[in-house]
Amino acid sequence: MARALLIWPVLLLIAATLPASGKRSPPVSHQAVEIETLVNRAAEFLEERGPDAFAEFRRKGTGWRYGDVYLFVVDMRGIVLFNAAYPNREGRDLLHERDADGKPFHQAFIDTVSRFGSGWVDYMFPRPGQSVVTVKWSYVCETHVAGAEALIGAGAYVE
Repeated sequence: MARALLIWPVLLLIAATLPASGKRSPPVSHQAVEIETLVNRAAEFLEERGPDAFAEFRRKGTGWRYGDVYLFVVDMRGIVLFNAAYPNREGRDLLHERDADGKPFHQAFIDTVSRFGSGWVDYMFPRPGQSVVTVKWSYVCETHVAGAEALIGAGAYVE
């Protein structure tokens, strides 16, 4: 019994030091696997084609953009280089942008990629064409754009 009481504080300490983002995963789903595959393929395509890949990523109804799924690219300083669904965000420094719950999600993207190379981040964000925010899980992975370090991601909205 005394041993069990000693373990709980250790477990709480470990839980408190876990990252707010990182190797966490969304609920297991077919869509999560699809998004990881999409983002990993897109990272390779982007490294081959450079910024010219953005035109392909932007086209609706392609393997790169369908339904509510779209790609985004952010440099490691928090500048949005590309966002298929929200092009008005491109060129903006959104490192300190917070979601409806106060989470600095661009910083969480960067932290995840910096620490793990890839991973999932949850945050509150509106679906394209809507203003009401909902839970979104995005998978991000490291990539390069014209030789500069960046991350690429896509996500799924949770009902």
